[in-house]
Amino acid sequence: MKKLLSNSYVCHSIGIIFVLVVLQLFIAPINGRETVINSMWMVGICYLATAMTLPRITSYLLVERKYYILPVLLSVFGIAITIMFMARINYSRSIVSYGWILSFVWLFFTALLRQESQRLVLFAIPNFDISSLNKKGRVRVIELKKPYDIGSVKGGLIVDLHRNLSAEAEKFIADCSLNKIVVFHAESIREMLEGKVQTNHLMENAIGSLQPNPLYMTFKRIWESFIIIATFPITLPIMAITAMLIKLENPGPAMFIQERIGQGGHLFRIYKFRSMTVKEVGAEDKFATAEQARITRIGKVIRKVRIDELPQFFNVLKGDMALIGPRPEQDSFVKQFEQEIPFYGYRHMVKPGITGWAQVVQGYADDAESTSEKLALDLYYIKNLSFWLDINIVFKTVRTMLTGFGAQ
Repeated sequence: MKKLLSNSYVCHSIGIIFVLVVLQLFIAPINGRETVINSMWMVGICYLATAMTLPRITSYLLVERKYYILPVLLSVFGIAITIMFMARINYSRSIVSYGWILSFVWLFFTALLRQESQRLVLFAIPNFDISSLNKKGRVRVIELKKPYDIGSVKGGLIVDLHRNLSAEAEKFIADCSLNKIVVFHAESIREMLEGKVQTNHLMENAIGSLQPNPLYMTFKRIWESFIIIATFPITLPIMAITAMLIKLENPGPAMFIQERIGQGGHLFRIYKFRSMTVKEVGAEDKFATAEQARITRIGKVIRKVRIDELPQFFNVLKGDMALIGPRPEQDSFVKQFEQEIPFYGYRHMVKPGITGWAQVVQGYADDAESTSEKLALDLYYIKNLSFWLDINIVFKTVRTMLTGFGAQ
């Protein structure tokens, strides 16, 4: 059974048949014909969309797919229901609801069965610390013994390409490439497992890979702006109520406006709801962790659920920021970190974001050491910037908002 379901095409073909047959036998008879057909198409398309989305999102950090099934299914079915409603196409709530439940049950059940088969198995030439990779995530690294035999490599080959290799090892790597066996650099796998770029070992060719795709950056601006505008019926009332509560609790403006460093090192004015008492004129810039005593009662709440960031939607629409990207920093801190942390300026290659990879993976940075770690995460995001990584961050951000992870 496990071997049969390890093939994605077989697994999802059986899955969609299972979902639709159960719906047809037990749920569909109580609905009209047109409604049934529309609903069946909707459930089938949503199942396939979820099955295609999961492997793309979970390719980052090599995380287990079962943790993303629920949020992806909810999102896909939510989008489908919205489209059906706007297009005024009749559908059955009962069929769609049970279709969602059956899809979740099948996808989660098979994810558990396929867990081992989805594990990335690599064979390694032992010129690096293999045990350090075996301890992490969904990767299993098997050490190759001399003499190297290409027939023993069933998955990919992993090797540290920056260390000395014998003539035998170099020929073996070339033979693997000629036989279409994927060869991975050990640090590339480490990046995938840890979700960060090792800034101490950045080389000239690696810096070149940090250039984001200009076509996707244009598309990213469009879809992020669309999401912001589409959510205004919900977010604008929340912003109005928040501004009123801030004014009622503590004297001073509801908005906090500050200069931050944006793309290309240019200054821009960032908008936030004020969550602290008004800062004294001439006071030095400090990390938020050093300003805890100034946080108001309303401030604690809006920080925890990230409502204080909502005014930055207007920064995104203006083009100063993106919805997703490295968090913008104050000019005084940027100058300090550029002196202390190698390659710090490379995080300004893209627009800063309201949320980002570093925020959802690491949380809040409050000193040079944690900022260096944050930079490694930011560079990983820039290097791997894509629609699917952005969607991964969206789901992680929802979790962050629900749990208060990283709130300061």
